[in-house]
Amino acid sequence: MSKNLVIVESPAKAKTIENYLGADFTVKSSFGHVRDLPEHDMGVDVENGFQPSYEISSDKVKVIAELKKLAKDAEVWLATDDDREGEAISWHLKEALGLPDNTKRIVFREITKTALQNAIQKPRIIDVDLVDAQQARRILDRLVGYELSPVLWKKIRIGKTNLSAGRVQSVAVRIIVEREREIDAFNSKGSFKITAHFDLGNGKVLNAELPKNFVAETDAMSFLEKCIGAEFSIKNLEVKPAKKTPAPPFTTSTLQQEASRKLSFSVAQTMTVAQRLYEAGKISYMRTDSTNLSEEALQKAETQIVKEYGQEYYNKRIFKTKSESAQEAHEAIRPTDFHTLNGSSDRNEQRLYELIWKRAIASQMSDAQLERTTATIAISTTSEELVAQGEVIKFEGFLKVYLESSDDEGDEEQKGMLPPLNIGQLLNLADMKATERFTRNPPRYTEASLVKKLEEMGIGRPSTYAPTISTILRREYVVKEDRPGIEREFREMILANDKIQSKVNKETYGSEKAKLFPTSTGMVVNDFLVNNFEGIVDYSFTASVEKDFDHIADGTLAWQQMIKNFYTPFQKRITEVKEEEFDRTLTSRELGEDPNSGKKISVRIGKYGPYVQIGDAEDEEKPKFASLLKGQLMETIKLEEALELFKLPRTVGLFEETELVVNIGKFGPYVKHGGKYYSLAKDDDPMAVTEDRLIAIIEDKRIVESNRTIKEFAENENAKVLNGRYGPYVAFEKRNLKIPKGTEPSSLTYDDVLKLAAEQPEKPAGRGGFKKAAPKAAAPKKEAAPKKEAAPKKAAAKKPAAKKVTKKTKE
Repeated sequence: MSKNLVIVESPAKAKTIENYLGADFTVKSSFGHVRDLPEHDMGVDVENGFQPSYEISSDKVKVIAELKKLAKDAEVWLATDDDREGEAISWHLKEALGLPDNTKRIVFREITKTALQNAIQKPRIIDVDLVDAQQARRILDRLVGYELSPVLWKKIRIGKTNLSAGRVQSVAVRIIVEREREIDAFNSKGSFKITAHFDLGNGKVLNAELPKNFVAETDAMSFLEKCIGAEFSIKNLEVKPAKKTPAPPFTTSTLQQEASRKLSFSVAQTMTVAQRLYEAGKISYMRTDSTNLSEEALQKAETQIVKEYGQEYYNKRIFKTKSESAQEAHEAIRPTDFHTLNGSSDRNEQRLYELIWKRAIASQMSDAQLERTTATIAISTTSEELVAQGEVIKFEGFLKVYLESSDDEGDEEQKGMLPPLNIGQLLNLADMKATERFTRNPPRYTEASLVKKLEEMGIGRPSTYAPTISTILRREYVVKEDRPGIEREFREMILANDKIQSKVNKETYGSEKAKLFPTSTGMVVNDFLVNNFEGIVDYSFTASVEKDFDHIADGTLAWQQMIKNFYTPFQKRITEVKEEEFDRTLTSRELGEDPNSGKKISVRIGKYGPYVQIGDAEDEEKPKFASLLKGQLMETIKLEEALELFKLPRTVGLFEETELVVNIGKFGPYVKHGGKYYSLAKDDDPMAVTEDRLIAIIEDKRIVESNRTIKEFAENENAKVLNGRYGPYVAFEKRNLKIPKGTEPSSLTYDDVLKLAAEQPEKPAGRGGFKKAAPKAAAPKKEAAPKKEAAPKKAAAKKPAAKKVTKKTKE
């Protein structure tokens, strides 16, 4: 047995480290956290200084038993990540394994032989202040979730799953909701932009524009009329040197933003791929808010730049981190070896590695030297002047390697180089246009721009961005999706050959790609929290809490006092809200009257989401219901749009002498045909889908289903070998059974099926690491699912028992 036991979090990290440390060291993984607050109890003794009660996680009992056995006759080195979460994992390991307080703790920011040897030479003990900071965050978030979530369940009573609130997640939802309302309130204004194209001969064209817009169409037309028969000439040429400076190396948030823009990665995907690169020893630690590089890294970067590009491309830079909480001893995200260009055989890992490599290398390269030229064009018939601009790169510098992207959707493309021009040169006008352009509403957030906003506001930390976004998407407070644009008309006047022609063109605007939209549920929950718990979702409060955690980490604030300062007024407010009458206007809104029946039309939200209703439950005739379409919000839907929804179900035509009936159920839009349901695709509009399209959907589904059954058994009609989303499996008596590797599915006998059923534990499909092979039917089982909303009170989640809060309450 080895003399030394090194414990890390992940198996991949353990394997990499063991290769460096040699035979005297055994490296084992804890597989992440080993202890946590109890799953079905708050686990915090509020009356006794907020003392937490930790339990060994059920899936870590065997891990702890194995580690205890190995630790018995070895010196233990705790080598979890070098941050608060990692420090807490080390402390929990010490407690769970019964290790002494002076157990060696080693830290490193990259998995290389040098870094590991340095860490072994300089062990320390567990930093209790860092542990307290993590513990304070965990306890505070548990208190918020445990106390606040049941209030949501009791008061709001909507949604398919229990509602939850969290200190950071609820603020993230508020940011998205407020942006949506900004967009809804935005009033776009039009103006006319003047552009001119001059033919310089030999295929050369000069593009210019008037540096102002005209608000009125008559003013734009008047300007064009002045230019009829005018002489255009180069009045002035101004050439100025300029430069571009590289961006600093990546922090966690800037990596998430740039990977989103350049690679189309989600925030969670970026962190998963970066984690694998770190554990393989390819990059430094990926959770950091520092832009600092070590002296050793700077030297390696210099060597690589001079070798590959030349001395003139090198320029040493020391970047100062903007974040007050950043630890300068930590580093930015960088390659562990700048000489390594191939970081992985996995495509996504290699793409992210290249991005990190280029950004870090570029940060130590020379400025790009540019030359910007501005040409002023005189018009003989008016004092107004046109302007043409262009730039040329005189020395590439860092641009040879990397250029940072931008979130600004209004950014213009890089200006090209101007053709040769001379002062006094006469220009031949090819055409001049006055084109109507419209002001843009504030952009919706992408995952990357939301991370940027949270960071700017001081909300959250590098380790929290990805789980925060994952939580609000999973809770369906927010959806991430593409949405098509809307067609609109714009006017244009064109001056050519001394004649002006006016026309109306069409354009599509407002198309969205991978944007974050609030749902009606998200907006209702947000408004309830803002109205009743403003402190929880207050931006400055949430940011100040992060600073408190920083003070706990540096030993200047006691964590119990910090929690007490928060909890005392919070708990008082919880008690008050429980006794207050719920504002029902948050979950319902009157739209007007039905022109046919004269009954009230309202929009409401219930178990299956938002819906419109004609009439009331008290009416003699039952109310009518219709679900809202994708993209429609309870807050903004209009009476005319609501009336359109009652055109469903609609009979579109016939197929095989049977009606095709389109409707919307709790699982979304579908077509009913011959007693079967077929889900419409994401882009199919149930109000406009055609007969041909519906027939295609049905025929495609039939093909899939015909290929689904591999084998049936005469002995039992409830035993089948099927093709599923994750490959072949056996469906047996409401259970899904794995087929052993190397077994031909079609060769299975009924006896084989019985044997598999006996060998595999009986548990719900989709649990225990076995993904459910048979996908859940997308089509609704009941055509009129929305009718369940007639009595929203009945659809609400049951009131939880006083101490029955599951992990769903966690942030």
